[in-house]
Amino acid sequence: MRMLEEFFPEFTQKLDEIDQLYAEKRMIDEKTYQFICFALSIKARSKPCVLKHFKGSLEAGATVKELSYIFALVMREAAGADDCWTHDVIGDWKEILKGNISCSCEK
Repeated sequence: MRMLEEFFPEFTQKLDEIDQLYAEKRMIDEKTYQFICFALSIKARSKPCVLKHFKGSLEAGATVKELSYIFALVMREAAGADDCWTHDVIGDWKEILKGNISCSCEK
């Protein structure tokens, strides 16, 4: 976000406003919120967010064992979703080999 903060500070200000709105309207406890954010951060592969929400979860009363469970759950669900999606994409692999399916990225 550093580049956005420098060249588009209005955008980062709006994100801060959204964060404040979430905090005001939150209907779940802090620990649950941190767990959800931790899981989403892992899936999004955001190192700063994983660290932020790992720490936030601990501060909200979570244990490392609970966070390990969430980590495992995200990895398992992501693997299943990635597996299903990939199979859908290359399900016609025999047709791909025959050259009957083209990629829009080809020049």
